[in-house]
Amino acid sequence: MLSLTCKTSIKAVIFLASKFEKNEKAGIKEIAEFIHASEHTVGKLLQTLVKERVICSSKGPHGGFYITAKQIQAPIICIVEAIDGKQLFEECGLGLSKCSASHPCPLHNDYKKIRDQFKRMCMEKKIGNLRETVSEGFAYLFG
Repeated sequence: MLSLTCKTSIKAVIFLASKFEKNEKAGIKEIAEFIHASEHTVGKLLQTLVKERVICSSKGPHGGFYITAKQIQAPIICIVEAIDGKQLFEECGLGLSKCSASHPCPLHNDYKKIRDQFKRMCMEKKIGNLRETVSEGFAYLFG
């Protein structure tokens, strides 16, 4: 359902959120190493996330990427929509362009339930919620 880039973006944002309490910034290399992703991919997705105001960045010797108090309270759907787009929650499970309730694919009814439930979860879970589970050792960003 989510693209690899979107999954990587979520991990990058959670990593930045883990630095929120100490008011720290992180560079592309540090983020890429921690989440086991290529620097090139991480650099591109961070640019998109900054442009969509999911995260912030600053230039200079003390620059880097960071997350604000408002951003840490944002739902993860902000990340998903910034990277994969809003249409993700409307797409057919088989990738058909004309799938609908009146013209369903063989997976339509079951997939729609799962897709809608996933969308609800993305709307309810906040970036800070995911950070807490990682910080407390109940979840991991690699492995």
